[in-house]
Amino acid sequence: MAGSKINTIGVLTSGGDAPGMNAAIRAVTRKAINHGIRVFGIEKGYQGLLNGEMRELSAADVSDTIQQGGTILKTARSEEFKTEEGRQKGAQVLRDNGIEALVVIGGDGSYRGALELYKSAGYPVIGIPGTIDLDIACTEYTIGFDTAINTAMEAIDKVRDTSSSHERCSIIEVMGRKAGYIAMWCGIASGAEEILLPETYDFDEQKIINHITDIRKIGKTHFLIINAEGIGHSTSMARRIEAATGMETRATILGYMQRGGSPTCKDRFYASIMGAYAVDLLYEGKINRIVGYSKGDFTDFDIVEALEMQKSIPDYYVEISKDLVR
Repeated sequence: MAGSKINTIGVLTSGGDAPGMNAAIRAVTRKAINHGIRVFGIEKGYQGLLNGEMRELSAADVSDTIQQGGTILKTARSEEFKTEEGRQKGAQVLRDNGIEALVVIGGDGSYRGALELYKSAGYPVIGIPGTIDLDIACTEYTIGFDTAINTAMEAIDKVRDTSSSHERCSIIEVMGRKAGYIAMWCGIASGAEEILLPETYDFDEQKIINHITDIRKIGKTHFLIINAEGIGHSTSMARRIEAATGMETRATILGYMQRGGSPTCKDRFYASIMGAYAVDLLYEGKINRIVGYSKGDFTDFDIVEALEMQKSIPDYYVEISKDLVR
């Protein structure tokens, strides 16, 4: 209900950083202040919470941050918080600082930590999806994905130019150990000849070799493979393909550059709406929700139900990816 008794909230970023997290932090801070709610920024994720690393945020503290990549609150992994003792300690730190609810910006693992904080200590939480992998089932958008695919696409286009000039096969490895959304989007958008995804793992290297051999016979002089990191080692794959086909083959691993850089307009805008939405949920007395984007609008889901959902790349996307790369 409007006029919630919550007077003070905390906000933290957890897991891998994602462009747009600062826009979410900024929105949480300024929306809360507009509601008369104090905001504490907790640094270095759950580990920082356990260490009591936090400071009150003002509107001025989040000025000129929306365009910055990474997270001004920093992020870190925490093995201690995975334990019952760690979560109880975290809840006590929050209570000692007068913090009545926690906004967590992160991915699936971050949400599970938030849920366990509620289960262990009855602590109210709200989740905002911040991950470049787009692997949170309840939402069609996650903060950072748009920037990551645009960063990857720019790099792929540059590699393809030189691959064409040197008549090479290029294997470009993008992030996505368990989720192939970056690989799928970039593979289709770049016109790649092969897209290797962890969700549809039926990897047959000989088929790739045969494909290269066949298209060289019809005059194609270069070949592009987009490989999600969860599939395998791109450098050793390149050596094997070159040995089998006689075509010069190079691997490029984009790595953490996909996490960095100034967020796109979409990531700034969506993250801002999600941050404000999270505070409005708390102001209305709603807790243990995950903010999401579904069917063209921003919405929210029960955190337990959200974590039980399963997400996979649509079969039609896979079908199209195969049809267009022949």
